Amino acid sequence: MNGILLAIQFFTAIPLQKEFPLGRKEVTSMYIALPFVGAAIGFGMFAVAELFSEGMGLGTLLTAVAVVTTGIVLTGGLHLDGWADTGDAYFSYRDQAKRHEIMDDPRLGAFGTMALVLLVLVKVALLHEFLSSDAGWSYLYFLLIPFLARAGMNIFFVAVPLAKDKGIAHFFKEKMAGKGIIGVSIVASLLLLAIIGFMTNQIGMAASLAAVLSGALLLFRKWTIKNFGGVSGDLCGAFIEGAEVLLWFVVIVFI
Repeated sequence: MNGILLAIQFFTAIPLQKEFPLGRKEVTSMYIALPFVGAAIGFGMFAVAELFSEGMGLGTLLTAVAVVTTGIVLTGGLHLDGWADTGDAYFSYRDQAKRHEIMDDPRLGAFGTMALVLLVLVKVALLHEFLSSDAGWSYLYFLLIPFLARAGMNIFFVAVPLAKDKGIAHFFKEKMAGKGIIGVSIVASLLLLAIIGFMTNQIGMAASLAAVLSGALLLFRKWTIKNFGGVSGDLCGAFIEGAEVLLWFVVIVFI
């Protein structure tokens, strides 16, 4: 239970005014719970989509804006911050040490702003397309995409060496049982993909989602090591945001 509460406390904007232990068991449980918390966030986004489209009879564009906004509110913009910081750092074209300084700077630069605006626009466009398609079992996709993105992030975080020997990412990685997190993330993802693939009669889509996520993991791992020397909290957030965009695109292609 502590793992779920820790995942909510550290990775959402839901206020939990309580201190929890942060031992090896708790941190490991937190990362195991993270994809499930992501699915809960996705369900909240689906509920808003239903409210705006079915309850209020509003159009798909406004509904898409509301859904994206809901995701930002529920996560407190945490992963968007990582995406923006990554954009600022990478497009500075500086050495790795300077890029880490830029990522640690709370100020938002021009490249981070452009990356942020582009991401939000693409997310709104993808959800507008999805909501316009009248896809069956639509709530399942709202659960699946955030789950897979965070499960992929777990694998990325464990499998990539740390970019620096300080910070919250360093603290958590030193505490976690990495093999267990990877194992649960892979098994849970494959099981969820199989269930949804059969329920929606979209086995090809499920296989494509798994392939795209695997490819994204391999490419992002190589890119982060080359440009940043390893993994950081901001890069984890950037991975979640980028993975969600890729996975929504795959779903739209198939429906």
